[in-house]
Amino acid sequence: MTNILINLFIKDKNVKDTNVRAKYGTLSSITGIIVNFILSVIKVIIGFISNSMSIISDGLNNITDAGSSVITMIGFKMSQKKVDNDHPWGHGRMEYIAAFIVDMLIILVGIELFKSSVDKIINPIMPDISNITIIILVIAIITKLWLYVFYKKIAKIINSEAIKGNAVDSISDVISTSVVLLSAMIAKFANISIDGYVSILVSIFILFTGFKALKETVDILLGTKPAPELVKEIEEFSKKYDMIVGIHDMMIHDYGPGRKIVSFHAEVPANSDICMAHDIIDKMEQDIYDKFNCITTIHMDPIEVDDEEINKMREITENIVKDINKDYSIHDFRMTNGGGRINLIFDLVIPREEKIDSDKLKAEVQQKIHQSNEKYYAVPKVEHSYV
Repeated sequence: MTNILINLFIKDKNVKDTNVRAKYGTLSSITGIIVNFILSVIKVIIGFISNSMSIISDGLNNITDAGSSVITMIGFKMSQKKVDNDHPWGHGRMEYIAAFIVDMLIILVGIELFKSSVDKIINPIMPDISNITIIILVIAIITKLWLYVFYKKIAKIINSEAIKGNAVDSISDVISTSVVLLSAMIAKFANISIDGYVSILVSIFILFTGFKALKETVDILLGTKPAPELVKEIEEFSKKYDMIVGIHDMMIHDYGPGRKIVSFHAEVPANSDICMAHDIIDKMEQDIYDKFNCITTIHMDPIEVDDEEINKMREITENIVKDINKDYSIHDFRMTNGGGRINLIFDLVIPREEKIDSDKLKAEVQQKIHQSNEKYYAVPKVEHSYV
């Protein structure tokens, strides 16, 4: 069914095209609106008929899902706006803001359902469950399972956080409706009412889902570390260029799906033809854009690769740093000879989460290098990695 809808409404499958991506988003939103609205109306009606607060709660949860799909669709439309003077990187983050609003709606619904559930526990009434009610709940579970698969596939195709959130919400609905179904069957066959308690469990589950999704969305808006897979792929991709000795100081900024900005330093031999090196850097930037859909800026760092003494001291310095902590690394290694004193200048990279006194670390490295040979003096610059 998912593939049928995609093939029916989306002819061009190039998701790098923002217009195509918007079509996927619109398809997912309209499908969600229709399915959730129908489920909501049916559940609320049978909830009132059977006097079941848990079924009504489940139905109201579906209407918020329909509202979430409307907001997601609006977010997709706004995120496709072209760049302007005030937004040179476009409006891609509007999709994340839409996801934020969806998450807040889920939380508000959870709070209201929790309050109603407490009242139902204080004033319990035995629900009147019919066979039709049970059949409808089973159909609702199957429908929501399909919607989860549908959202999951669309989210993967276009890498959308908003639609991923809708997928998570759908599987949450499957669980909550299953609990409601269990409650209805107990009321029908055992004549025991646990309606209020089930309703409160549903509301807690909705709140948990909402807060979890909200945290993930806020993290993206604040700026999270890039996916390790993307960092590794770019590093491996860069190795195919013969003149590139290594890369470091990578930064990746997320301005919305399809709008990632990448920058890093690329090391090239100091004796290289500068025009040739520049051409290779330009080609790398274009190739990375073509492969990863990332706008890339590369800074060129010339380093000595043929000087035996520099290579030896670089290796000694790396070993000293690794002995202190295997997760430390160095780059931009240079040597300046002042006659009786040779300075080893380099950047010392430590993990982001590392809590250490930079001055003490510098002093330790300086001492160990000077002990290896008294004519060498280390001048390290301690910095944290951004990826």
